[in-house]
Amino acid sequence: MKVLQIGTGWFPEQAGGLPRVYYDCVQSLPQVGVEVDGLVTGSEQVVQSSMGAVQAFAPTESSLWQRWKGVRSLVRKAFAQTNYDLVASHFALYTFPNIVPISNQIGHCPLVTHFHGPWALESNAEGAKKIAAGAKWWLEKITYNRSKGFIVLSESFRQVLHQNYGVPMEQIYIVPGGINPQHYELDLSRSQARERLGWQQDRPIILSVRRLVHRMGLERLIAAIAQVKQKYPEVLLLIAGKGPIYEELQSQIEALGLDNHVKLLGFVPDRDLVTTYRAANFSIVPSIAWEGFGLILIESLAAGTPVLSTPMGGMPEVLSPLSMDLLLEGSSTTQIAQGIIEVLAGQRQLPSAETCRAYVRENYDLQAIATKIKAVYQQVLAQ
Repeated sequence: MKVLQIGTGWFPEQAGGLPRVYYDCVQSLPQVGVEVDGLVTGSEQVVQSSMGAVQAFAPTESSLWQRWKGVRSLVRKAFAQTNYDLVASHFALYTFPNIVPISNQIGHCPLVTHFHGPWALESNAEGAKKIAAGAKWWLEKITYNRSKGFIVLSESFRQVLHQNYGVPMEQIYIVPGGINPQHYELDLSRSQARERLGWQQDRPIILSVRRLVHRMGLERLIAAIAQVKQKYPEVLLLIAGKGPIYEELQSQIEALGLDNHVKLLGFVPDRDLVTTYRAANFSIVPSIAWEGFGLILIESLAAGTPVLSTPMGGMPEVLSPLSMDLLLEGSSTTQIAQGIIEVLAGQRQLPSAETCRAYVRENYDLQAIATKIKAVYQQVLAQ
């Protein structure tokens, strides 16, 4: 089977869950018998770092017209050179210009959409103007109407795709995210990891790895720490990530007098992320909207670090089989603070490091996930 995969950006040039899942598809699918060519935005180094499997159709920061022109050109070239069995789309924006009637580049080749989230609805939750969110929904709808099958990361997003975009349930297949567990195996204790990073040894440290946008719930998490420190004055929250609300979050930290209790780490490179997870007492994902899976949940668990989350989207599907104590009662500031306090007081029993690792190995090994993706492709081709 030969598949053309159209993505957004190339990990690690572009951070985030979508580029990471795309990267993992490109890396793992050939191991289960699926040949892959890929197209993304990015630098000239993409071809080299992907061993020739992926090309960049335009720089990530170029204009939309340049990106559309670039992807149309490379899709046309790819189809002239190769007979693809299937096209897999990871983002409607870059698939759209190849399927509109005036320029149908992929012809009768089946299209499978990897639905990573409702782009228009996410934009609306992050404060986009109504007309912009509406244009995104229209673009998504046209692309999805062309798709013969959809892969979602959770039952939660299966419902979103069906209810908000009208996709028939029988066209939607659930395949969770996966990782290579060996990548997260680190022969370091928490104390040793902290020593390597230069972190303090005598404080309870909570880690949150998030893109800095409003729907991630970071404002509520920071406000929650103001409550937690009243009972646990040594608590320290470290937020790793970058995004448009960095300055807003820093101002909030200063206004609440939390300079010694909340630190913004900025972007943490992938090579340092495992050590960062390992050094924390636990991590936390405080999302308030549109969290379809939460790849960082299984990343933290694979590193042996328990993770708390709000009960949003697909996250309960990931964590509840392991331990209900990992799920907060809600996403309000008070509920987040109460959950953290209960962990620090020992009232919530977090699973051990080995239990966390074993859970990921048994349920989210990337090789097994790749086999499931291949099975969906085969089922679509058989229709």
